[in-house]
Amino acid sequence: MMLTVTLNTALDLTYRVPALAPHTTHRVSGVCERPGGKGINVARVLAALGHETVVTGFAGGPAGTVLRELLAPLAPHDALVPVEGATRRTVAVVSAASGDTTQFNEPGPAVSAAEWARFLDTYDALLKDARAVALCGSLPPGIPVGAYAELIRRARAAAVPVLLDSDGEPLRRGIAARPDLVKPNADELARLTGAREPVRAVLGARRRGAHAVAASFGPDGLLAAAPDGIWQAGLPAPVRGNPAGAGDSAVAALLAGLVEGLSWPERLARAVALSAATVLAPAAGEFDAAAYERLLPDVSVTERTERS
Repeated sequence: MMLTVTLNTALDLTYRVPALAPHTTHRVSGVCERPGGKGINVARVLAALGHETVVTGFAGGPAGTVLRELLAPLAPHDALVPVEGATRRTVAVVSAASGDTTQFNEPGPAVSAAEWARFLDTYDALLKDARAVALCGSLPPGIPVGAYAELIRRARAAAVPVLLDSDGEPLRRGIAARPDLVKPNADELARLTGAREPVRAVLGARRRGAHAVAASFGPDGLLAAAPDGIWQAGLPAPVRGNPAGAGDSAVAALLAGLVEGLSWPERLARAVALSAATVLAPAAGEFDAAAYERLLPDVSVTERTERS
């Protein structure tokens, strides 16, 4: 099975409005409520791709109860650890006029030392049956900043490949624990390495400890650096829609490709097509399957050099 970790789960609300304007009242034309957090989005996509998937992390309070109720009929198995604090909510407001999305993210619940210890016991038990693990998103209050580094070390000790998708100090400390793959976006990569030039930045991230790096650059696609090469993947033209969850779909494709033993060009082509198909879907954690099949042959993958 595939294991995804979301320490800061969320109940995701998506509002659709004709147009978003400050200082005005808006009539919402559509509401979508989904179990969320980056790792849960990844798990839902992996399950839709046919992989047995388990989600773990924390859930608590009324929002946590709703999250678990919404997760129950979906394919990922629920191994979330209860906490006394309340699971956060996120609100995405999608403007039909512009296609842009405005995001509001609440902070997560404070996690106690005892709750963190219970999670570590759960994580170690789940690793015994995991083929790969994805560590995704921000850390809620109370979790040690080196939490991802600790989880990476435990996965490596269990001989389970591990992907890290985070930001800031948790990413910086996590990458030093030598994950198999990190998947930052352009801004996260720049904060990590201090470099904006894409090839220099992904190589800089590899030097910090990652075995491989696959960075997303929005409509410009993905750039990956691994021991056997550097590749750029993208579509001829960007797609318009809601970008929430597109990066999580890329993580799902990359993790599935790792487990299936695909070449890097194949992994990247799938990740780009799946990300674009997610932009065309109504909510994070979903993708337009027909669009994915249609877009996959259009993805171009080119090999790069350190100077190109």
